[in-house]
Amino acid sequence: MSTADLVELVAALPDGAVLTDPDLTEGYRQDWAADPNAGHPMAVVRATCTEDVQAVMRWATEHRVPVVPRGAGSGLSGGSTAVSGGIVLTTERMREISVDPVTRIAVAQPGLFNAEVKKAAAEHGLWYPPDPSSFEICSIGGNAATNAGGLCCVKYGVTTDYILGMQVVLADGTAVRLGGPRLKDVAGLSLTKLFVGSEGTLGVITELTLRLIPAQPPASTVVASFGSVQDAADAVLAISRNLRPAMLEFMDHASINAVEDSVHMGLDRNARALLLAQSDAPGAVAAEEIAAMVAACEKHGATEVFATDDPAEGEAFTVARRSVFPAVQALGSLLLEDVGVPMDALPRLITGVEDIARDCDVLICVVAHAGDGNTHPLIVFDPTNPDEADRAQRAFGLVMDLAIALGGTITGEHGVGRLKRDWLPFQLGEDVMELNRRIKTALDPDGILNPGAMLK
Repeated sequence: MSTADLVELVAALPDGAVLTDPDLTEGYRQDWAADPNAGHPMAVVRATCTEDVQAVMRWATEHRVPVVPRGAGSGLSGGSTAVSGGIVLTTERMREISVDPVTRIAVAQPGLFNAEVKKAAAEHGLWYPPDPSSFEICSIGGNAATNAGGLCCVKYGVTTDYILGMQVVLADGTAVRLGGPRLKDVAGLSLTKLFVGSEGTLGVITELTLRLIPAQPPASTVVASFGSVQDAADAVLAISRNLRPAMLEFMDHASINAVEDSVHMGLDRNARALLLAQSDAPGAVAAEEIAAMVAACEKHGATEVFATDDPAEGEAFTVARRSVFPAVQALGSLLLEDVGVPMDALPRLITGVEDIARDCDVLICVVAHAGDGNTHPLIVFDPTNPDEADRAQRAFGLVMDLAIALGGTITGEHGVGRLKRDWLPFQLGEDVMELNRRIKTALDPDGILNPGAMLK
């Protein structure tokens, strides 16, 4: 690629949109997954509107240059890892939003943080439910690209359940509008859903039409400690069998202690597992649900159970749960898992991860959205110790093998990215993999959109 070709791109974009200084582009090479194989992009483009994205994609198609779309860089699967000689196209400057309280929708550009969308909705007495643990720093565009979930998704669903429409720029620079502000719309193929979770491999999302709902009622909270992982997992199944809690989260012994070191909540350091459950049911129903959760925990061997209807107390425990990732990260480098299984297989997944940690002689902290079977085993290792790094990589693969063997998935909400790409065929099978490739080829015939992410 010649300097003259890049000058052509610079001329097509606003002043300052294109960064080429290596000191500036370095910060855009990796997401939170810290992929050691990240490349060195020729440039970073900071788009401000759909037209900027179109200009980049037209130029990239003409010159056959790979483009890696990027939001806030908080991804955990290497989905926005830079490609050498390519363009990193960041939407961080695309931050406009409007809320229509009558139709209960928001129209948002992709660079807004999830928390900012929530705040804008709250100003109208409305709520945007999807809530990844990183909601304060992850972008709504990145949430759409990975179909992010979160703590509330056990009752309220994940990102795709709240996307009514979008504008997306295709590989050749064509901008199309899919869906819209209609709550019911089945005209044509479900193309909006196709782009949700596609990890920037099919197009670049430049606008989202989001469904909002009335504000969440105040929640009551149960926190229960257990002497064994199996007891806690059994309590999860008992609660899920009869209730639809607003939140049902799991923390193992290692994650409890990492969080306690960080936030000093007075959590039981001797517990082998902790459950955090909430009900936001109306009126007396909440008390009934909390009583049922307490009874389920006590029946399955909880060593201590605490219940409160004080929203502030409940939020303090929720904050502690959200702090797991940074708290564990203080222990060393992380390989972050995101595997899920059918609910009845959850106890076998959690205890199986314990076995893998022991067999590979690595620390694995497990936290989970237990109410829907989505677990996050966090493998802690020292990257300067080659033997330990090898054991961590082996554990990483064994956890995914276990999830697949249990009829589960290698990712529930973080995406496949580059870190899990090699395991995707084992979950999907060759026929479905070929269907994925055919769709990718139809929309991106030159293979320039996020090459290497999800599909080889």
